[in-house]
Order: sequence, then structure tokens, then C-alpha cells
Amino acid sequence: METLTAEVRTIFGKQLAPYRQVGKLPVVAYGGKSEAKPLFLSIKEFKKVFANAGESSIVSVAMPEGIKEVLIHGVDFHPVTGEPIHADLLLVDMNKPIRVSVPLEFTGESPAVKDLGGALIKVLHEIEIEALPKNLPHNLIIDISSLVALDSQILVKEVVLPAGVTLISELEGVVASITTAGEEIKEEEEPVDLSAIEVEQKGKKDEEEIGIPDAIPTAE
Repeated sequence: METLTAEVRTIFGKQLAPYRQVGKLPVVAYGGKSEAKPLFLSIKEFKKVFANAGESSIVSVAMPEGIKEVLIHGVDFHPVTGEPIHADLLLVDMNKPIRVSVPLEFTGESPAVKDLGGALIKVLHEIEIEALPKNLPHNLIIDISSLVALDSQILVKEVVLPAGVTLISELEGVVASITTAGEEIKEEEEPVDLSAIEVEQKGKKDEEEIGIPDAIPTAE
């Protein structure tokens, strides 16, 4: 499990600029019944851990009160440099299942594309699952070698899951399909949940860091 070391942060808003310049990333840890905790992480170490863990793998954070397990729930990046400038850390209970969206990784070669001239459409790029934190996969592998005909599809219910993981996404949803030349190719776009965006952004505004609600409900 990846580990980061945090330090208490008492600096907010525009005063954060010089701290970012010396390699400190402002974050907020929150979740469950815990109060929001403004912290600093090393930008260098955060980038290394985030590259491996993403937003669906558990990360350990050494906080002043002890080691806590978190999900990196949201990251803001500088529009020009691409450097992280803020992150939300969702505190998790290792004994309770949680729901997360896990990215899909496509592998293999489709006979329908190679031999029949079809075109592959990747309809979904992530699916929602539920699992205990220790069982959360970093990603899910989609083998497109099963797409052998021009009307082939891979459905959500056909995705191979690790032990202890349950699908939450619509089971009949299409993950990938084959189309023929001349047909419109359009990837599915998830509807924007404005209420969810509002909740997530509360952790990203330094002026509103206290009293952040739980962003991902846990199953009892």
C-alpha cells in the first residue's frame, strides 16, 4: 500500500502560492464523522503515489494523529503546468465496503477489427463497483479479443471482477462494441451530476474546507 506523510496546514487561499513553489501540496482529508483536516503533502511524493494508485486504490497517510487510509478523491491541476495544486483525501473505514468508479484498461486484438474491417468503439472508460477497501482493484481489464463479429459487444455484466468485488453499474450497459464503416461512431458520455460536483468542490476551496460532507456513501 502506498504511503504519504502529511503535516498540519494553517495556511489558506492566496497565501498558499509560496508553499506550492517550494513543493508543498495543500490537501483536505475528510469523511465519515471526522472533521475536515487541512494538510500539506510533498508534491513530488504525491505525484509518485497518485501515478500508481489513481483514485481507486487505498493510500496510507501518516497524519499527526496516526496512520489513516484514504482514497485520493479529487485532484486539481494547474491549467498551464499540469502540476497538482490541490487534492481531496477521502478517509475510509477498512471494515466497510465503499463504492468507487474504476478505470477500464482495454487489451488484446479484436478479430472483427483485424479481419473484417470493423471499428472498435470504447463506450465506457470506467464502471462503478463496490468492495471493501482492501479489495479495490486499481483498474479492470477488458479483453477485446472476444469481439469476433461485426455486431459483437461486451456488456458490463461480462466484465471479469476480482474476488470480493460487486458491480454497481447497469449490468446491461455496453462497455465496447464493433461498428462498420459509414456508421456514426460516438462514445457514450455520462450525464453531469451537478449536485455531486458541488459536493466535491467543497473540498477544493480553501475558504470552505470546514464541514465538508461525506462524498462517497458507504454501505452498512
